[in-house]
Formats: sequence, C-alpha cells, structure tokens
Amino acid sequence: GKRRDRPGPDRTVTVPTTLISKIPSQQWLRNPSTLAVMQALTRGGAEVRFVGGCVRDALNGQQGGDNIDIATSITPNRVITLLEAAGLKAIPTGVKHGTVTAIVADETFEITTLRRDVDTDGRHATVQFTEDWSIDASRRDFTINAMYCDINGTLYDPLKGASDLKSGVVRFVGNAERRIQEDTLRILRFFRFYAYFGKGPPDPKALDACGAGASKLNSLSGERICSELLRWLAAPDPMPAIKYADESGVLSSALQFSPSTEAIGRTENLVSIESQTGLVDPLRRLTSLTSNPKQRGTVASRLKLSNKSRRRLEAIFVSPFKITRTMSHAEAQTVLYRLGCGHFQDAVLLSWARESGERDPNWQSLLDHANHWHRPTFPIAGEDIIALGIPAGPLVGKALNEVEEWWTSGNFKAGRQKTLDYLSTIVGKFKQ
Repeated sequence: GKRRDRPGPDRTVTVPTTLISKIPSQQWLRNPSTLAVMQALTRGGAEVRFVGGCVRDALNGQQGGDNIDIATSITPNRVITLLEAAGLKAIPTGVKHGTVTAIVADETFEITTLRRDVDTDGRHATVQFTEDWSIDASRRDFTINAMYCDINGTLYDPLKGASDLKSGVVRFVGNAERRIQEDTLRILRFFRFYAYFGKGPPDPKALDACGAGASKLNSLSGERICSELLRWLAAPDPMPAIKYADESGVLSSALQFSPSTEAIGRTENLVSIESQTGLVDPLRRLTSLTSNPKQRGTVASRLKLSNKSRRRLEAIFVSPFKITRTMSHAEAQTVLYRLGCGHFQDAVLLSWARESGERDPNWQSLLDHANHWHRPTFPIAGEDIIALGIPAGPLVGKALNEVEEWWTSGNFKAGRQKTLDYLSTIVGKFKQ
C-alpha cells in the first residue's frame, strides 16, 4: 500500500490501495444515463469511479441509485467540457470545491474532482485538486463512505470500509477530532449513519469526539441541522442513536433542549408502532421528543421549519378532540372531518404511543378506518344562506358553522334538502 503523511494528528494514516472484489449487481450501473455520463468522462482515458453512498448501499444489499456520486482526477472545467461535448447538461454547482452536476434524462450525477482539504473552519473547506485516489479517500468522513467502484462493479476499498460495514462499525477516517474540526455537521452524520448501519455499541473514539465537539453545533445553520436530523429520524430504528446522542450531549446541542425521559420513552413507543403500521414519519418522531409548547417553539425556530411543518408540529399536541382507543367509528368520523386524515393519524399514533408500543387492535382499527375514509361534502354553501335573507358578512359564516355542526352530529347523513330545511328553522335568529 501507499503511505501519505499529513500534518497534525493524521500523520500516521496509512492508505492502502488494495482492490478487494465486486459490488453486487446494480441496475443503476447499467442504466443508459449512467453509461452516457461514464462514457463522456472516460473519453480521454481518465479513470472515473463511483463513490460514497451508492457503493456503500450496494454492499449493504440495497438497490439504490437515487443519489450517484462520481469521483475523478479530471479537473472541473475539463469535466464540463467532456459532458457538453457528449451533448449532456453540465451545471457548475461547486466548481470551487471541485463539483459539477450532470443531468441526463432527469437523473442527476454529482461529479467531484479528487481533492485534499487545505484549510477548514468547521463549515467550509479550501481544497486542492489531486490525482491521488488515496489522498481523496483520506479526507472523507467515514470508512464506509470512502469506498469506490468502477463501471464494471469492481470495488476499491482503501480504508477497509466493507469490513466496517459488515461489522456495523461507523468509524471516522483517521483522527475523529480532526474530521469533526473540518466539518461540524459530521457529528450528526455519525449518529445518522449509526442509526442505519450500526450494530452493537458505537465506536468509542467516535462517540467521545462527537460529545467533545457537541457545543460546536451552535455554529451550524438550522436548515443543515434539520436536514440531517430528519434523515436520521427516518431510519427504521433511530432510537439507539438517539439515546447515545442524548447521553453524549449532542441531542441537547442540536435541539437546544434536553428531551425528557418520558419523551424519549414515548418516541421509542412511537417508532415501534410506526414499524408495525408502516406509517413512518420523521417530523412526527421529532415532535414526540418535545414535551411542551416552549420546546416545540424552540424546535421550530432552531430548525427553521416551514410554516406548514410548524402548524403540523403544534397540531399534533393541540387538538380540541380527545382521541381514545375505545372511540366509535362514528366519533372517529367527526374527528376525521374536522382534523383531516393526516392530523387524525398523527393524533392516533401519539395517543397510542403515550399508552404503550405494543400491538393494539383498537388503535389499529382507528387507523384502518382513516385509511378507507372519504371526506363527505357539506351539501350547502354560503350562497344558500344569503338566499334566505341573511346579509353577506360574518353572520353567514356563523350560520354555516351551526348548520355544519348539526350535519356532522347526524353522522353526515342529511342530504341537501334536509339540510336546507334545518337551515330554514334557524335562519330567523341570524336575521334578528
């Protein structure tokens, strides 16, 4: 192998270039769009390899290809020239850092020139391009993301990432503290990857480094934290990572509050229920980690949530309706009509999680009812009220609400004529 000395704590990193085997067969390797990009880039004889998540996921038995990253020794300007010469669309998304995006048949490929970090501040890096694959591997975050393969599926694994992936070890490349100094977001990425790929206790050096650097998360934008956190919470079981992050102080730094023991237990129940029902939702899981309006407000502000997400986060806990496992389908229909299917599901799942994470046919029946429910159409409108002599304005809305309450309490069975008849019996008081 080759040894590359670097200044500081990474001087002892040894980066062999051993070629191990092949990745399992992948459809994305055979797609016409993939072949078109690779043919364009290799026209001049340069070596080009896939790198990162697409290689890691293939080794993990997944048929992915949604995000395909490509590494090459070709400079960014040369990459653009080769792509455009082949009639492909090239976007200089990050030429300063070596990245060009190719778009073929609505598929995107991130193409990055081999590089080394010259200077970093925890958020941004100044890079220098190189032709040395081992140097490029040594600057990546985790060993499981520092694997490459060529168009034939031949795997290049300089840092034994395949072995770590098989063992369920998420390990920083080289010195963990150095990697975190280069990009603070790697703290959250560590826990995200551990949630998806970890087996057994996390790597102690990595965990210690993340805990030591937790306070630096305050330097990151809310948008970056939110994106990473929601991807982490979308894992089939994010709870072991949540608990380790909580113990190390990372979770409280990310959220700007420490979730209560009750909130973590409720979220663990919710994860179990969601896995049973197939209704996995990271924002719902995030909301479950909060215990009061102040914490929910902190999360919304800290993570720069959209107005839609803020409203949903608040609606999950603030509802005029009490959801119980013994409520009838008729009662459920009234709540469904008022809340809508999405908010109703949130309310059912969180109410269920407060009780337990065990299977429960009553709660499941409410969810099944919601899945097959079609919102009935209220048979009258404001025009019908105005036609009876009530002037346009706030009174029309009040009359409409009263009639709708009557119609809803009758389990939505009254048709248009019967509803108009009821309206006629109450219209006098609104005229007065």
